[in-house]
Amino acid sequence: VIRCRAAVAWAPGKPLSVEEVEVAPAKAGEVRIKIVATGICCTDEHLLQGSFPDAEFPVIPGHEGAGIVESVGEGVTSVKPGDKVIPLCIPQCGECSFCLNPESNFCQKSHISEPQNLLPDKTSRFTCKGKQIHHFLWISTFAEYTVVPEYAVAKIDAAAPLDKVCLFGCGFSTGYGAAINTAKV
Repeated sequence: VIRCRAAVAWAPGKPLSVEEVEVAPAKAGEVRIKIVATGICCTDEHLLQGSFPDAEFPVIPGHEGAGIVESVGEGVTSVKPGDKVIPLCIPQCGECSFCLNPESNFCQKSHISEPQNLLPDKTSRFTCKGKQIHHFLWISTFAEYTVVPEYAVAKIDAAAPLDKVCLFGCGFSTGYGAAINTAKV
C-alpha cells in the first residue's frame, strides 16, 4: 500500500480537500501509476457540482493526466514499471463489438455503459481516514498514485514531456475532435 496525497471531493458542492490517502496495489489486469502531471477539465467541475447522477462521493476527481507505471498486476503485458503512460477516460478493451467496429469509439466497458465509480471488479483501491474513496472514470488523476485497468492506459514515447502530453487524455482530443468534426475547421 502506498500513502500519498490526493484531492478528495467529500460531497457535491463542497471544495476539494487535499488528504493523505492509501492506494492499494494493482490486482490482476491492473496498473498502478505515479501521476506526474494532470489537467483540469470542466467535466471535473461538473462532478464537483453534483451534475453526474451516478457519481458516488467521496471521490478523487481527475480524468486527464500522464505518469509513470509504478507496478503492474498479474497478467499485465502491455506496460511495465518505468513506462510512461497516459490513462484513458474512454478506454478501449479491444475485444467488445464496439472496439472491433472501426466506426465506433465507445468501448462497452467504458463509462458510457458501465459505471466507473469503482474498478471493474466493483472495488476501490483508495481509502482515506478509514473510508472507501471512489474512483472517477477509473482514472482519478488528482492523486499522486492511482490504479487503472490495463486497457485504460496507453504507453507513450519515453521522451514525451508528461506536463504537456497529459492533455491528450481529454483536452486535446476533445478540442481537436470538436474543431474537425463539429466546426469543420
